[in-house]
Amino acid sequence: MSAPAVEEALAEIVGRPQVVSDPATLSAASIDGRQPRWLVSPGSTDEVSRILALCSTERLAVAPRGSASAMGLGNPPRRLDLVVDTTRLTAVLEYVPEDMVATVQAGLTLDGLAAVLGKHAQMLALDPHGGASRSIGGVLATNASGPLRFRYGTARDLLLGVRFVQADGTVTWGGAKVVKSVTGYDVPKLLAGSLGTLGLIAEATLRLHPAPPGTGSWLFTFDSRERAGDLLSAILASTLEPDRLAWLNDAALRGLGLPSATAALCVSVSTVPEAVKSQGATLVALGERSGGRAITIPAALWTKLGEAFDAPLVLRIAGEIRGAARWAREIESSASRQGLSVAIVGEAGNGILRVALTGVIAPEAFASELVAPLRAALHGEGGSLVIERAPLALKGAIDVWGPIPEVALKVMRRLKEEFDSLGILNPGRFVGGL
Repeated sequence: MSAPAVEEALAEIVGRPQVVSDPATLSAASIDGRQPRWLVSPGSTDEVSRILALCSTERLAVAPRGSASAMGLGNPPRRLDLVVDTTRLTAVLEYVPEDMVATVQAGLTLDGLAAVLGKHAQMLALDPHGGASRSIGGVLATNASGPLRFRYGTARDLLLGVRFVQADGTVTWGGAKVVKSVTGYDVPKLLAGSLGTLGLIAEATLRLHPAPPGTGSWLFTFDSRERAGDLLSAILASTLEPDRLAWLNDAALRGLGLPSATAALCVSVSTVPEAVKSQGATLVALGERSGGRAITIPAALWTKLGEAFDAPLVLRIAGEIRGAARWAREIESSASRQGLSVAIVGEAGNGILRVALTGVIAPEAFASELVAPLRAALHGEGGSLVIERAPLALKGAIDVWGPIPEVALKVMRRLKEEFDSLGILNPGRFVGGL
């Protein structure tokens, strides 16, 4: 079909106002400099199915998009013809408070769902960096998480079932609508984190949790990374039950308007008020014994941590949990040698450090002097470094995902062939160029 014929066919599916072909508007939908020919906004799973069936027939490359907050993740696409925008898919399809399960459309935002769940004192325990305006489909496709991961896990852990559209337009259901289910393959967990390369998530069934009746948050500042690391180890070895642990370096603290310090830990405890008070007192005592200065902070601060990543270059480093102090020192030293400033906000209880870098660095130096040495050092303890956001020139110098064992890559290639034999879903953006 000619381009005008394809556009007309898309308009017949979703309606003329939901098909954008204006170059100026499409520029904002570009992915790593590659501009699509169309931006389409379906209003139902059936419309998504018909769009992908058309794209399969015409061999058009497709990129799903939710809130667009994570479109910089991944390698540059090999090609891009059409962006499928899910922001019209916002319905809560089924919600049973007694079962603590909800089925929603993929374009619904986290804050949109929270408004519904809050009426029943329940929550979806996800707080990914980027804020509550992120779409549920996008959070699932990137397996995004934040500090609450320490207690509740990632998006993958809270996904029970999924209705998704395969590359040829086939609508498929996988998983269950109840918490306890052991039958069949765990397709939802396969899709979580696959960056839309295996199918477009249209609906998701999610496990919910009761909203805690009380919460308290504390900031512990230190004059050395090692002392902050000592407190982290003490908390992990104690009987305390925090739900969030975050590591912040001085640049992150200053960016958030908090007291300056070499390193700091943010900790929250969420449970019944009496337990919050009791655990808080124990926590403060631990912090002071480790040489920290404790201050009480508002719970709203947790939603602002993502502001520290307002930079064009963001790395995600995963290492040994008790090595946070060591890795923070290494990252800051490496960045300083390259003339870069660095803000670190880490999911301290999970061994994750997110690093926002500001400044100018040549692609060759970025690859060989910054990323490669860190990856080599992390490899020794089974860690990894992913480039979550970077200018195109830096992405061209080194693979954003890092090395993948060939055995694992073979399995991924077979899955890609099974789910998307034509290679039209986000081609090239996932690990190994899938």
